Amino acid sequence: MTMEFTDRLTRVEPSATLAVSALATELEADGADVVDLSVGEPDFPTPETVVEAGKAAMDAGHTGYTTSAGILELREAISEKLADDGLDHGPEEIIVTPGAKQALYEIVQALIADGDEVTLLDPAWVSYEAMVEMAGGSLSRVDLSEHDFRLEPALEDLADAVSDDTELLIVNSPSNPTGAVYSDAALEGVRDLAVEHDVTVISDEIYKEITYGVEPTSLGTLEGMADRTITVNGFSKAYSMTGWRLGYFAGPEALIDQAGKLHSHSVSSAVNFVQHAGIEALENTDDAVAEMVEAFEDRRDLVVSLLEEEGVDVAVPDGAFYMMLPVEEDDQAWCENALEDTHVATVPGSAFGTPGYARISYAASEDRLREGIERLADGGYL
Repeated sequence: MTMEFTDRLTRVEPSATLAVSALATELEADGADVVDLSVGEPDFPTPETVVEAGKAAMDAGHTGYTTSAGILELREAISEKLADDGLDHGPEEIIVTPGAKQALYEIVQALIADGDEVTLLDPAWVSYEAMVEMAGGSLSRVDLSEHDFRLEPALEDLADAVSDDTELLIVNSPSNPTGAVYSDAALEGVRDLAVEHDVTVISDEIYKEITYGVEPTSLGTLEGMADRTITVNGFSKAYSMTGWRLGYFAGPEALIDQAGKLHSHSVSSAVNFVQHAGIEALENTDDAVAEMVEAFEDRRDLVVSLLEEEGVDVAVPDGAFYMMLPVEEDDQAWCENALEDTHVATVPGSAFGTPGYARISYAASEDRLREGIERLADGGYL
């Protein structure tokens, strides 16, 4: 029997970040000492109080289904967190999902039909493109690489890309893969275009709690954006809860009603006891998060310094835990060869829509970061 697969899947490539991780895992299985600078997760343990809250929830019997949108207590806690960020969303305007990736998928499926145009800011997280293509949408892209990955100098390019035909614009600040935090002036430029052309905007704020000396603005707080912004966040990055799979999105109630159909017919709900752990993460982990962010800032400064010693200049990120390393034009080959030759794993910039770069994650110990940069330098890759 020969199976035939749908166009919506055959036109999508597997996740490049997960593919690099898989190759690194194969090398490790063969006994290689791989310095993995490709991984997109904190190397810190989940805060102990969160772990204990999850265990307590299981012991208390919270192991069955919840309401599809999530337990009310967690949605209330998320509503309070959003209010602290200046956003006004009651529990009825929030859906809790198994990870922020699921939130993004549901939003795109709810809003994008065949031929609908979606605008991305490149470099853009790898799964945005795939999600749009699976929904049948088309892409217009704005290259920020010529502006050190800042949005404000590229607003004219964005204005050329956004039109009355644009259905959706995705903004990710702080950004994966660049770590850029977009200025208020840049976000106001986004607002002006969104209002002018009646565009819905996803504000992906999964790294919002991981910033260095800057305070990121939530796009939905700007005048005119409350009814056209969908805010996405989650627990994986700030609370080091990647494997717990917990995220959420907040937006107009009409969207929640429609996206909720997909949610209920696919994943049903996020895991019950994980949702209870999420409440603890939101309410009682400020010190643990601050400690982690301080460590990331020290690591960022270390990597920038090590690269400077090798004569390599990079755009210094203000958030997340990534930076873009300029490499050869064929970045895919550069990353593959660097992994094979030096056993240092990175992710090609072309996976994010920006060839000629490799993404480095500094979610690793300082010793491993030093080792990784040294190997790349000794191997002639810097």
